[in-house]
Amino acid sequence: MSSSGKNLRYKITVIGDGRVGKTSLISKYTLGAFDTDYVETIGAQFSKYDKEIGGDSIRLLLWDIACQDSFDFLGPSFYRESDAAIIVFSLEENQLGSRSFNNIINWYQEVNQFCGYIPIVLFANKVDLINEDEIDHPKIQKIVKKNKFLSYYITSTKTGQGVHNAFDTIIENL
Repeated sequence: MSSSGKNLRYKITVIGDGRVGKTSLISKYTLGAFDTDYVETIGAQFSKYDKEIGGDSIRLLLWDIACQDSFDFLGPSFYRESDAAIIVFSLEENQLGSRSFNNIINWYQEVNQFCGYIPIVLFANKVDLINEDEIDHPKIQKIVKKNKFLSYYITSTKTGQGVHNAFDTIIENL
């Protein structure tokens, strides 16, 4: 880092329904790894990632928040001091995909309740499991525009598609 560079630290909260790939997205971004074994996040999981941009040293604190109702009482402390949020849903054409898409607004409301207005990016994950040509982009864009999200990204933790671009958008915005 140059002597004129800054040391910046940002907390990014990653939320969404269970089994949409939140933990895997973080692992793919920070470690370049993809694990096919599903391990449910209990409470919250924390990851650090350091990156240099334009001479500035940036530390990301990624909070992967579990979606279990039994941890609702911890919500305020998990969200506290978040600088940005990522809402993840699954593109799978099944009940998980439908439910996780329909719950985007619930996650958005939760972020607003505990954080006020912070930048939010939407990750449409698991594109490797569907025909990408059949994605309903206007339907996703409508949610992005209505809720003033920064953007949305089509991602795959398995292939890495869109993962770095999506995370980098948040960093650049912060």
